[in-house]
Amino acid sequence: MNSAPEEDYDFLYKIVLVGDTSVGKTNIVSRYIKNSLPKNQNPTIGVEFATRVVTLRSGRTVKAQIWDTAGQERYHAIVSAHYRRAIGALLVYDITNARSFGNAQRWIEELKSKAEPDIVIMLVGNKIDLALENPAVRQVNTEQARKFAQAEGLMFIETSAVTSTMIKEAFETLLEEIYNNSVKKRKGSAADQYQKTEGQQLNLRMDNKPINKPCC
Repeated sequence: MNSAPEEDYDFLYKIVLVGDTSVGKTNIVSRYIKNSLPKNQNPTIGVEFATRVVTLRSGRTVKAQIWDTAGQERYHAIVSAHYRRAIGALLVYDITNARSFGNAQRWIEELKSKAEPDIVIMLVGNKIDLALENPAVRQVNTEQARKFAQAEGLMFIETSAVTSTMIKEAFETLLEEIYNNSVKKRKGSAADQYQKTEGQQLNLRMDNKPINKPCC
């Protein structure tokens, strides 16, 4: 998928990044939007916002509103208010921090209670560059995370914002899934409407059917 002109798009999707503090959410957004890491490495305060227009494999274009949220508990009330109307989420944990993975369930519950009912969530294990340098620092096994994601109905990927590994794929696979789900939903609605109309027409035909009374 390629970037498209910022003003030219077919659909607008709100995406949120959630997860514990210091798992690399801001770095992931910066790498995707600017292809660089932010100079300021301080934790996000509240919510930060960016956009990117992307051309999907279908040829349609989507504008992703990407909301980078703070993971610190003191900003919880501010952050959770921004989940409203989110149709996609990257739930980020640090593969070298087991606690950040253990808190994933809480973030899932937050998203499902405050975002759109059919939100698409991708579980993202970040900082794989650290494990490549020193495998001993990894605290969350890839297969363990994959099984958790499967059990929760989430997509799954491992990334590195430092080396840009799988960052583009994370966002754009999520956008593809959101688009595909919306297409299925529209087709389903059309099919339901067709069946409803057919049923009404059948009932109408039956109601108007002449009654043959016995003669004589």
